[in-house]
Amino acid sequence: MIKRERTWAISVLSTAILFAAVGPIKAAERDGQHDFDFNFGTWKTHVSRLVHPLTGSTTWTEYDGMSAVRKVWNGRASLFELEVEGPAGHIEGAGLRLYNPQAHQWNLNWANSSVGMLDGAPMIGEFKDGRGEFYGPDTFKGRRIMVRNGFSDIKPNSSRFEQAFSVDGGKTWETNWVMTFTR
Repeated sequence: MIKRERTWAISVLSTAILFAAVGPIKAAERDGQHDFDFNFGTWKTHVSRLVHPLTGSTTWTEYDGMSAVRKVWNGRASLFELEVEGPAGHIEGAGLRLYNPQAHQWNLNWANSSVGMLDGAPMIGEFKDGRGEFYGPDTFKGRRIMVRNGFSDIKPNSSRFEQAFSVDGGKTWETNWVMTFTR
């Protein structure tokens, strides 16, 4: 009996030492390299833009136009092109989305044609439960902020994108840009 208890104790102790040496067992990382496949193609695009973000303003302006998303690197990257027109003017922009297979995350980059260069740091994130969330630091009118980009309501012929700013490290968010896509 004592020998069996000692053997059992040694077995439990050996297993504990093995797990301590190996570290925690992680579930397999989800491969998200095709998360943006829903977005490929041409879309009618409606944009709502908050005219004066981070001022307490509630005045929005609207734009309508088209966007196109092309697959790059067999879906591990994509190129998003936007062209919309509204009372406040014309907007042309391009987004480059790149998948990092080691981190299992995407980085989203944006360029506005009026500036002609990538806009700040990329937004980094991933899709979970049918929603994509991406975060990154930026500067707005000399003020350091956090930016959140979100993709939601993803269906075969429609989806939604929102951008929000935070001045308090992500405790609160002000949505300032909404795009709805329909085919």
